[in-house]
Amino acid sequence: MSTNKDVLSKSPLDRIPVVVVNEKTADAELAGKEASQRYKPSRFNVQATTTEGWLLLWNTYSGSMNAFRPSQHDAIRALISQKTSADDEKGIARYLNERGFLVPAATDELRRVQYAFGKENHRTDRLELILLTSEDCNFRCTYCYEDFRKGTMLPSVREGIKNLVRSRLGTLKELSVSWFGGEPLYGMEAIDDLGPFFTDVAEQAGLQYDSHTTTNGYLLTKEVADRLLNYQINDFQITLDGLAEDHNRHRGARDGSGTFEVIYANLCNLAARDDDFTVVIRVNFDQQNAPGLEAFLELLQERFAHDDRFILAFHAVGKWGGENDANLAVCGMDESYAVRTRLTAAARGLGLSVTGGWQPGLGAGEEVCYAARPYNFIVGAHGDLMKCTIDLDKKDYNIVGKIQEDGSLNLDVDKMALWTEPAFERDTGCQSCHMLAACQGVHCPAVRISTGDRCCPGIRRTAKQEMVAYFNAAQADEESPKHHVGSPVTERVDEAKSAAVEEAETGSVA
Repeated sequence: MSTNKDVLSKSPLDRIPVVVVNEKTADAELAGKEASQRYKPSRFNVQATTTEGWLLLWNTYSGSMNAFRPSQHDAIRALISQKTSADDEKGIARYLNERGFLVPAATDELRRVQYAFGKENHRTDRLELILLTSEDCNFRCTYCYEDFRKGTMLPSVREGIKNLVRSRLGTLKELSVSWFGGEPLYGMEAIDDLGPFFTDVAEQAGLQYDSHTTTNGYLLTKEVADRLLNYQINDFQITLDGLAEDHNRHRGARDGSGTFEVIYANLCNLAARDDDFTVVIRVNFDQQNAPGLEAFLELLQERFAHDDRFILAFHAVGKWGGENDANLAVCGMDESYAVRTRLTAAARGLGLSVTGGWQPGLGAGEEVCYAARPYNFIVGAHGDLMKCTIDLDKKDYNIVGKIQEDGSLNLDVDKMALWTEPAFERDTGCQSCHMLAACQGVHCPAVRISTGDRCCPGIRRTAKQEMVAYFNAAQADEESPKHHVGSPVTERVDEAKSAAVEEAETGSVA
């Protein structure tokens, strides 16, 4: 007979004999449950059809992309249309569910986005720092929006950064540092101080560490490159706006001299090295230099073709708030897309790598601005904490606090809330958009803060064209399956894990 003490010290349920279920019986019951699972199309699907009839699917939550053969087009499209639902009788629905194109019928996908946003924004194991090692610059680019009112980062600010990182070592797992400006290499004193610190502390604490710099490349001599690479600063963005005449018109030195030859020579010297690094060669185009960029690409081909360390990125010049905005010959939206498409095709035809536009794996949160994340801060040369690298200290709402020498952050809670809020929760337009999973309503918080309007990512408008362009490029590249094994775009139906998808060819889908 159990005493009251026995009941309170041990659960009565533990006295009930455990019935061992036959594994085969359990598997059969589980299979029956899976077969009866009902699915509905994800609201985050994007569809496109190639001229040859391939059906391309991309899901902005899972990031998956699949290409279905023309013979499967109608059957698969029926499964993912909003007019039908599917069960798992043939295994097709289960495969599409694994990729994210179908979801269980009871799924609330808005709630999934809310969870993804909260999960990322409440992280305490990641710290992203954008360091303005110098707010001055040796260039005076025509489209620049900065004021150049401060020089190299103060020693007290550098000490504050070190102490901030030290104070976070108990929880920190990931540290990302971007060196920005002004011109960051103008502030090599700060880089020489902080660079070794970051590499040492990351190694000692076992942190995942990455480091990037955006530099005009003029001061990137062999000796400077040696130091940067030694500090594990091995990811660069360097701008060339065409051949010498076009580039120098855009990006002259502060004394009015040309800068092309020095930058190009520095890039060639980098290419001659055996080190492992990445250089994104950014090309800013407008109506003036766009016509001559094909000739520029031919020059790049001579030194950088088939060198995967060098990648081109084409960007339209914008009116970003500089004093010269009224004089800029910017391209319109459609014109910009046409120029970028033309240059991308020309570059790839010359054996040059290109980034930008739609890429496989673009899923939940991938189109969220860095400024929307609470763990991301710009640290100014004098210790101002900011969010947007365009607004910098020109907009009061962008200055969210100050870093102290002891590493503490004096933050304005209300300003931080402006930048990091889940804005989509009060924007019904965002809530109904297929891009919501990727951008979460904060593709550009600065626009929403300053105007009250949402700022949608460009891919929302051009997704179908860019999906087709990417697929066609992958088709044309004979080595694409080797380079992207298991990737969304090359995992076509005939290579898929589930042979049951083949049933789609006959149209026999539930």
